[in-house]
Amino acid sequence: MSGAALRPRDLALALLVIVVWGVNFSVIKVGLVGVPPLLLAALRFMLAAFPALLFLRPPKVPLRLYLAFGLTMSVGQFAFLFTAIHLGMPSGLASLVLQSQSFFTLVLTALWLKEKWHAQQLAGLVLAAGGLALIGSAHGASMPLAGFLLTVAAAVMWACGNIVSRAVGRHGPMNQLAFVVWASLVPPLPLLALSWLIEGPAAISAALQNFSLHSFAAVAYIAWASTLFGYAGWNFLLSRYPVNRIAPFTLLVPLVGLTMGWLVFGETLKPVYFAGGALLMAGLLVNLFGIPSFARLKWKRI
Repeated sequence: MSGAALRPRDLALALLVIVVWGVNFSVIKVGLVGVPPLLLAALRFMLAAFPALLFLRPPKVPLRLYLAFGLTMSVGQFAFLFTAIHLGMPSGLASLVLQSQSFFTLVLTALWLKEKWHAQQLAGLVLAAGGLALIGSAHGASMPLAGFLLTVAAAVMWACGNIVSRAVGRHGPMNQLAFVVWASLVPPLPLLALSWLIEGPAAISAALQNFSLHSFAAVAYIAWASTLFGYAGWNFLLSRYPVNRIAPFTLLVPLVGLTMGWLVFGETLKPVYFAGGALLMAGLLVNLFGIPSFARLKWKRI
């Protein structure tokens, strides 16, 4: 179905996955009420692994790649993201800033994999960098600088995870959902250790003793809806259509995230955030679709 438009059922699935991922940022904020961020991240991956691994066989991938994926895409990304939101990063704005991962991925593939840059990719990178600079320059009570920087760090770790995913892909076709489930066995111990060292045993004990249905619902959504359903649905779509027909749907995640942040928490954005967000999204669009006047130009790695 490489040249065909999405069937209505597949289009509905794509939109549902985007909504689930966009809502996820607000659910994270809810889950952080009464549960420290690193502990919440550990619980998320415990629930993502169990009981799903009982029904899925582990793909034949070297252990080092399971470890690398778990430590970058999972421990690194979500330790930083959950802590950023805990420190006051607006959930909607976090969903927007996190999209910068695609440009950090571009930089890392040039540095590590020696891939060449096309002109539209460089143009998109410049636009996105300008957007991030604008958003970061407006830090204050409504968006702590530490929260912004930690969200950017989460995007960098996501990009590192993307590089690991490239290496995983070289081991042939596999059940990607099964890989995600079994890789979810890696994060709990490091996250629990970090929680013990940083958040302290008293905070862990208090959170577990007062663990509410509210908290469980948040962890279940993050683990089962956002992780398992999201990955399963997304990988199903990628198996049926070219990546360039599916990937642009991720541009809608910040729209859902910003809307939910406004509706649920009353998060409001300064005009400079809209300007920075517009530049960031413009960079994403240029990177995905290119600029006609630059179509034949290529830039070598810098």
